[in-house]
Amino acid sequence: MTNQVKTVAVLTAHPGKAGELRTLLDGMVAPSRAEPGNLRYDLWADLAAPGRFVLDELYTSHAAVIAHRETLHFQNYLSHINALGERSAWTLHAVAVG
Repeated sequence: MTNQVKTVAVLTAHPGKAGELRTLLDGMVAPSRAEPGNLRYDLWADLAAPGRFVLDELYTSHAAVIAHRETLHFQNYLSHINALGERSAWTLHAVAVG
């Protein structure tokens, strides 16, 4: 069994805010990937719904997720996200991962 933790977030831009949301999310990629406990930090755009993005994150442990949420770049993201879009996020532990 692994101690890895995955976070999946779906973010949908408010009308007229897709560009700003994309810029905010783009700014999260490099610093999040550079975190010691980060194994993966990918940003996806929904082909069927312009302005909807999916973050696919993988961390070594729950402690690494907590450390991520304490970073300045995550705090900046939190301070802007509600003005730019709707956010649904799930933090998951492995059950049957290959």
